[in-house]
Amino acid sequence: MATLIHSLSDHSDDVNCCAFSSSCLATCSLDKTVRVYSLGSFLELPYSPLRGHTYAVHCCCFSPSGRLLASCSTDGTTALWDTRDGRRLAVLGQPRASPVRVCRFSPRDPCLLAGAADGSLVLWDTRSLALHRSGNVKDGSLVACAFSPNGNFFVTGSSSGDLTIWDDKMRCLYNEKAHDLGVTCCDISSHPISGSENGFRYFQMASCGQDNQIKLWLILFEDFLGAELKYKCTLNGHSAPVLACAFSYDGQMLVSGSVDKCVIIYKTSTGNTLHTLSQHTRYVTTCAFAPHSHLLATGSMDKTVHIWQLDLKQSCAVSAVETESKVAVEDWTEDDVSAWLCAQDLADFVELFKRNNIDGKELLNLTKESLANELKIESLGLRSKVLRKIEGLRLAMSAAVPVPDEFLCPITRELMKDPVIAADGYSYEREAMEHWLSSKRRSSPMTNLPLPSLLLTPNRTLKMAISRWLETQQK
Repeated sequence: MATLIHSLSDHSDDVNCCAFSSSCLATCSLDKTVRVYSLGSFLELPYSPLRGHTYAVHCCCFSPSGRLLASCSTDGTTALWDTRDGRRLAVLGQPRASPVRVCRFSPRDPCLLAGAADGSLVLWDTRSLALHRSGNVKDGSLVACAFSPNGNFFVTGSSSGDLTIWDDKMRCLYNEKAHDLGVTCCDISSHPISGSENGFRYFQMASCGQDNQIKLWLILFEDFLGAELKYKCTLNGHSAPVLACAFSYDGQMLVSGSVDKCVIIYKTSTGNTLHTLSQHTRYVTTCAFAPHSHLLATGSMDKTVHIWQLDLKQSCAVSAVETESKVAVEDWTEDDVSAWLCAQDLADFVELFKRNNIDGKELLNLTKESLANELKIESLGLRSKVLRKIEGLRLAMSAAVPVPDEFLCPITRELMKDPVIAADGYSYEREAMEHWLSSKRRSSPMTNLPLPSLLLTPNRTLKMAISRWLETQQK
């Protein structure tokens, strides 16, 4: 379950980025400010907001120790702040004063990476405040970056759609055209995946773009081998450009935010959707998990930042049937089939199925003979495994009936048991709405406008309708 536990609405313009340390949450905005909050109370710290940038602030991030906060801006600078008292320690000017779009600290202090609209990227030494190394992507603006867990490598994403892997000497090791319409964000899980090949440790990487897609990759970082990038699968949950993505601290979840105003949380081991959150009223521009907890922050052009608490045990109980039933299998694209293969631990067949143009209809028509004779899957065990998964999909198609949206609580997105009507005219699960109000919130979860009354009225008509629907499902 994902529970909205707090909302921040201090920014006067679009929220562009949010970032966690072990004790603080930082947010930045088109309003030229950076704001810092305590994770204990979600109260703004006395020295906040941080002012000094003369144009929009695009990105902010904490150093591994949490002692430093970096922010970068259209004004062509990256600023360093002391998180203990809010003092601005340095203003680092990008070469040619190009607008700085993204900044990230290396897991190994003291390096800070800053990327700009002209494609330039700079590694700063935060102790000496000197430019350590610099480089340039071959095309487009630099809009995304992420470090490997050991800090020896990093990945950049550009508006031209390229993902590029670099070493800490700023040497380009690998380049991949990932998103045709441009990359918008990327992130690397800090945990290696299980079952790595040949003794090497692969990590999962996610990238998202203007093509509405999230792509999952397997990435290898080895000092003596360089780097390697393998496509894993595509997640197609969003209906508009995806602007942000981030892994949870334990690598078990991936979150994304989109122009479609939705936040989607995926289980990374399967690619299944755990939650779809739709409380933001404009584009979702940023999302971040807290370190060492399942706390999630999402920010939007609606000028708000929502804080969510996730219950991973309940989240992992979400069935694959619920996820897959959103789109009829016969209407699946080849990419949908690829995502399904990954979710069923059949990622090794993704390229084979793509080469043979297997979409949803073709998938449902596969037989033991076609797997052996047309797809040339020699292993009887593997053919049987694929057929069992397909048969399970056919059974799920015949059994799964989506829950009507009006029966779902807008806060929890779960079937309501005790629906109540709030003063905003919307119906909610009683327990979820009472929790919302007990957190001293007096605004509507749906409209974010003040509630004229805290009265909750039982919605008996809706409760009866839900009961009748449940009875029809049991027949």
